[in-house]
Amino acid sequence: MQSGTTPAFLSIEDYLRGETDGNVRHDYIGGRIHAMAGASERHNLLSINLVAAFHAHLHGGPCKTYMADFKVRLEVNREDIFYYPDVMVACVRDGVSDYYLRYPKLIVEVLSPSTETIDRREKLLNYPLIPTLAEYIFISQETREITLHRRDEQWRPSVVSAAESAVEFRSLKLTVPLAQIYEGVL
Repeated sequence: MQSGTTPAFLSIEDYLRGETDGNVRHDYIGGRIHAMAGASERHNLLSINLVAAFHAHLHGGPCKTYMADFKVRLEVNREDIFYYPDVMVACVRDGVSDYYLRYPKLIVEVLSPSTETIDRREKLLNYPLIPTLAEYIFISQETREITLHRRDEQWRPSVVSAAESAVEFRSLKLTVPLAQIYEGVL
């Protein structure tokens, strides 16, 4: 699917079909698609480090860890939206399809120059509308800094950046040293 040749409005069915067959990933917002940029090595390693920690901790339980090529679907102002979060965890099977889920418990975005504004503004407004979401997290690629937004703290940011500190993922009952998250990255 190429965004230059797509109609002004794309149905959800056509979008999902195109994403399955296409080489370029697209976010879908109210019938329009937006091409996603490729990820840097740092971006990829940060995502892998988190997925490894989450998967090992959650193994055998009801929660599942998802990454990059799996979408989250939500509705904002009666418009369907699909995003590709870098890492997600869902603890319910309700709302899971072959290509997306509706009810994540935790979403992580690794900040990139091309997507940081969208992650910090648009998604910070939209993701909290997901009733099951407990935490939305930003990870910097440039410095050892993780920003956590939690529902039980009214989505106010909390920053973890001290080298010897650890990040508490409360919704998963998991604490991971910052050094482990940034291992092989910075």
